[in-house]
Amino acid sequence: MVTIAAVQYPSVFLDNEGCLKRAVELIKQAAVEGVNLLVFPEGWIPGYPLFVWGMVPSNNPGEFDQMYRRLFANSIDLSKDELAPIREAAREHGIVVVMCINERAGELSAGTLYNTAVTIDATGDILNVHRKVMPTNAERTVWGFGDGRGLNVVETAVGRVGVLLCWENFMPLARAAIYAQNVEIYCAPTADHRENWLASMQHIGREGSVFVIGVAPTFEDSDIPSGLPSRDSISPVEGEWLMPGNGIVCSPLGEVVAGPMRNEKGFLKANIDLEDVRSARRTFDVTGHYSRPDIFHLNVDRQPKSPVSFSQPPRRTD
Repeated sequence: MVTIAAVQYPSVFLDNEGCLKRAVELIKQAAVEGVNLLVFPEGWIPGYPLFVWGMVPSNNPGEFDQMYRRLFANSIDLSKDELAPIREAAREHGIVVVMCINERAGELSAGTLYNTAVTIDATGDILNVHRKVMPTNAERTVWGFGDGRGLNVVETAVGRVGVLLCWENFMPLARAAIYAQNVEIYCAPTADHRENWLASMQHIGREGSVFVIGVAPTFEDSDIPSGLPSRDSISPVEGEWLMPGNGIVCSPLGEVVAGPMRNEKGFLKANIDLEDVRSARRTFDVTGHYSRPDIFHLNVDRQPKSPVSFSQPPRRTD
């Protein structure tokens, strides 16, 4: 048996150091509660950019830019090992962690942020980095497009783990790319907390014969700092839930194992048996005996998409 959990605690909004400290505390707390795999919501460090839905850049250029600058300054540069405290906590407590971050892509792409999921094994090693391939609607005002490099399923201490972010889970070919790698635990961090999202989680569980963990950010009005520019655009009603979490765990038969958990802070936990994956695939194996490779083919381009390079023209010698 494996104990998995979705994190329904808020991040320290737009505060990198505060998020890292809170994440370490949550990993320690989860270990005490016997958790083996911990999945954080979309954009947890330094917080999902709620402001993109309440502010239009062309209508609020100065205030939007202030928010973006703060988001950028508090995002994670993986090339500088800025997730080291999370990696160390995962190693110390023997927990597999799926950490979702706003990622700034180092010096060569110094102005671009990505919506990124990082899979960290119980050894503290980073096994996979996946950048969301298609930011949703208003998210494109702050996030760039990822590529196919991170569409991987990795072997972890708890089994084979794959991650798709938010509405990537509505993309049939993205799901197929994950299913084809014998995923057992399918993680779906999101910002979508609507009721029909839960139906999608159940469908994915049955379609892929996988355990599914879905969770959105958990924010109350009181979790948003009072000094932010245009705070009213993020949280117009004092005391309300801005994002309710809505965590859910589904079985390889599409049944709800735990949740949905709404308007509540804590861990949504479930004990799972990976042998249930094998049992479900006896009757329906989407990339096995139901795949019909004589008819259908899927190619995934995993080559890195390098930034545009610039070369000097040859120097004249005459």
